[in-house]
Amino acid sequence: MVTRSSAAQTTAARRVPGSVLSVVVTLAALALSGPAATARQARPAPVTEATAPRAHGEPIMAIVSIKAQKVTFYDAEGWIWRAPVSTGVTGRETPAGVFAIIEKDKDHHSTLYDDAWMPNMQRITWNGVALHGGPLPGYAASHGCVRMPYGFAEKLFDRTWIGMRVIIAPGDVAPVEFSHPAWFVPQAAALAAVPSRAATLGREAEDAARSADETKTAATAAERDAKSLKASLRKLEQAKARTEADLKMIDRKLAAAKTEEAKAQLADARQKLATQASDAATQLDAAKADAAAKLAAVASTKEAAKVAAARKADATKAATDAQLATEPVSVYISRSTQRVYVRRNTHKPARDGGGEVFDTSIEAPVEIRDPERPIGTHIFTAVAQGNAGLRWTAVTIDDGDDAKDALDRITIPKEVLDRIAPTAVPRSSIIVSDEPLSSETNYRTEFVAVLSNQPQGGFVTRKPTTNVDVVASGDEYDDGFGNVFQRSWDGQPITQPRRRGPPPTYFRPVQPGWW
Repeated sequence: MVTRSSAAQTTAARRVPGSVLSVVVTLAALALSGPAATARQARPAPVTEATAPRAHGEPIMAIVSIKAQKVTFYDAEGWIWRAPVSTGVTGRETPAGVFAIIEKDKDHHSTLYDDAWMPNMQRITWNGVALHGGPLPGYAASHGCVRMPYGFAEKLFDRTWIGMRVIIAPGDVAPVEFSHPAWFVPQAAALAAVPSRAATLGREAEDAARSADETKTAATAAERDAKSLKASLRKLEQAKARTEADLKMIDRKLAAAKTEEAKAQLADARQKLATQASDAATQLDAAKADAAAKLAAVASTKEAAKVAAARKADATKAATDAQLATEPVSVYISRSTQRVYVRRNTHKPARDGGGEVFDTSIEAPVEIRDPERPIGTHIFTAVAQGNAGLRWTAVTIDDGDDAKDALDRITIPKEVLDRIAPTAVPRSSIIVSDEPLSSETNYRTEFVAVLSNQPQGGFVTRKPTTNVDVVASGDEYDDGFGNVFQRSWDGQPITQPRRRGPPPTYFRPVQPGWW
């Protein structure tokens, strides 16, 4: 059939006059030079899987380029692995922004797309955006995730870590060496003091917890006794009331008595009831006096339990801060909310399953010069410890100032710097952005920020994880871990302007002390 059809087409072509044929050829050439051809010509050269020809360390960050359809992993010295990817199609675009790995699943199956196999899945948002192995047709083809070659995804799975930064950029960007005079300057003495301080505060937290448990037990027993005491008082009050009612009834009968004998009997009965009423009143007065003293003691015990619980919470928070002092610290500065946020990974598994708990204990106002002017989105990462302090790189993924000018416009509160700078270590980072935190930021994530001037179809079509089981009470998350959903992000497409207004509070205010 193929041969016969080809022959017929050839014969038909021979019958076409030369002038007509030339017109057809010309039109075909014009068609090929149109938008479709331009798009094909503009498509970047295919990316091939590659490994840097050098010894490499642990990966520090991954950068996905939507434009180039590639992902590159970096260690402290530069790129180490590179591979092609397939990001989201039109209408389901992979969101550009700042993310981090929050969960890993070797053999994941989608709960959104007919149990689709997503091997070596590394989640970056709880609403379903992830890096995983998948088919790569050579262009954007996913529903919003980042597909990587199957073998590449498998190779990387055990080499990445929870909290590792994943940057999704509209263009093709790479980290560059960076330094700034107003930077984190670790102090050797502060770093050396961390272990002993953490041990001391840990013991104080244990003592405070023991004291809180004891006072709570005493308060519970006192409350139980108070309930019993109140029940006894009610019985005495009821007995006194009944006696007084009986006296009134006898008085009425005595007034109505006709005979001397009846009057004598009623008078005798009244005398007995009067004695009972007097005894009941005496008992009630004594019981009330005793109850007042005991109830005062109960109130005192309950207040002591509250004080002990507060002391326990403070001691636990101080101990946690001390333990986290040498964990990499992440700082997020938002021009939209005019706030600075700080968090670290506690490495505690979330009790509702999946991911680890991130400490969310610092939020403070930040001063940004010319706050109405865009500042861009910049990610600064401490990649290694150098002779003169930390060595940093910078990645810029959004229009605005260049990295240095962006930092020059920002004044971080001194109390925040004093808490985090002395013990800053490699992998610490500072993110500066026009954007508020995404609604996907919660106690089980690093910072999540999405560029509002880029398509987000694969992000906004998913349901936000505002139903995450955030625990507001209990011992597990009552020391600074909590819900930090930032409702100022409206999750709308690029036609929506960046929002401003009074900043909401999602973190604890800055308190004196160490990390």
